[in-house]
Amino acid sequence: MYTHPSPLAGRGACDGIGPGAIMVTMLEAMWKVSLDLGPWLLVGAALSGALHALLPPDFLRQHLRGRGGVVKAVLLGVPLPLCSCGVIPAGLGLRRDGASPGASLGFLIATPQTGVDSMVVSASMLGWPFAVFKVLAAFVTGIAGGLATDRWAGEQGGTPPPAAGQGEMLAPAWRRGLDHSTMVVQSIWHWLLIGVVVSAALDVFVPASLWARVSGWNPGLSMLAALLVSVPLYVCATASVPIAAGLVTAGLPVGAALVFLMAGPATNVATIGAIRRALGGRAAAIYLATVILGSFAFGFAFDLLVSGGLAALPHRHGEGIGWITHGLTGVFWIMLAYFGFMELRSVLGRRRARAHQVKKRGGTVHDVRVAGLTCQGCVRKLEQVLASDEEVDTAQVTLEPQRAHVHGRLHAGRLRELVERAGYHVVE
Repeated sequence: MYTHPSPLAGRGACDGIGPGAIMVTMLEAMWKVSLDLGPWLLVGAALSGALHALLPPDFLRQHLRGRGGVVKAVLLGVPLPLCSCGVIPAGLGLRRDGASPGASLGFLIATPQTGVDSMVVSASMLGWPFAVFKVLAAFVTGIAGGLATDRWAGEQGGTPPPAAGQGEMLAPAWRRGLDHSTMVVQSIWHWLLIGVVVSAALDVFVPASLWARVSGWNPGLSMLAALLVSVPLYVCATASVPIAAGLVTAGLPVGAALVFLMAGPATNVATIGAIRRALGGRAAAIYLATVILGSFAFGFAFDLLVSGGLAALPHRHGEGIGWITHGLTGVFWIMLAYFGFMELRSVLGRRRARAHQVKKRGGTVHDVRVAGLTCQGCVRKLEQVLASDEEVDTAQVTLEPQRAHVHGRLHAGRLRELVERAGYHVVE
């Protein structure tokens, strides 16, 4: 979440501000939010692609399953400098490569709360006891959420796709990694866009004086207020530390600041929506419950058990944003626009197929689930095989969800043969 004051903060959207000014302010806020989100999202996607391309096909499937897999995933995630939306593609990429749902969720809980950069900034601004306690909280909540997911959510979100087939493995490593990274981001682009809009709206319309009022409340109410504001927002683990330090200096209990630093980076609209889509509603509920209950528990524990002064040092994370950051943010928005265009084209293609069926009368529309698609190259390959058959009029294949929408005079058995010829199979 960016820390620049908004022209509308504390004024209200209708206090003499026209719709045009509100729109401009919202666009500015969305761009500033994406300056924190976009580059880290691309880093997370690149990490996911590198793991997919460089590790043996069954490595994650073998090592990140079961109770030991949850612990390994959390140990892997705690030191990584990935923020909330940057960790989404990395965590979901682990799942796609065979990690258990619990290992993936544990990684998603623990990683955004910490990181080497966040730990150093926390220590410099809030003291080493606070920084160490925050790392411990991320480790414990990650393991607890991961084990709970494997115990109660299981394979609700569906089993991961099979290991890379021979055709994919023949492609260069860089191409496999790029396709994997693109696929993971494409599967959650809706929630990324929603997350940016919601975070920007809260930054623009929530009065800046709110936190000053909260500082005078008792610790329990202060933690609740910190939680309610931080859960829907995109808040970078490192960028949020100066905000927390300023709140503590203004009188906010340190435990409430810990809640803000745990719940903010670990939750937002994009993360929750992506987890629900990939791992299922039960896993998303476990994720939220673990972060909320864990942040409260560790917030109270810090106030009760840990003593030490806070070093409120002046620091502004994100100052001096350079052309690289702006360039990566531009790439982020280009990707969202491209994925939106591709989805619109897919929807229009299905509508054309239905209209074509009505005109020709006698054709059949088949809409089937397909297993084994792992990248856009797989989508293009299957579309070409389907379209080459003389009984097929139109063929549209999507990666998320993995489906084939085919119109023509072919029967279901023939469609299954074509899909299998391409190297995939129809899910009954």
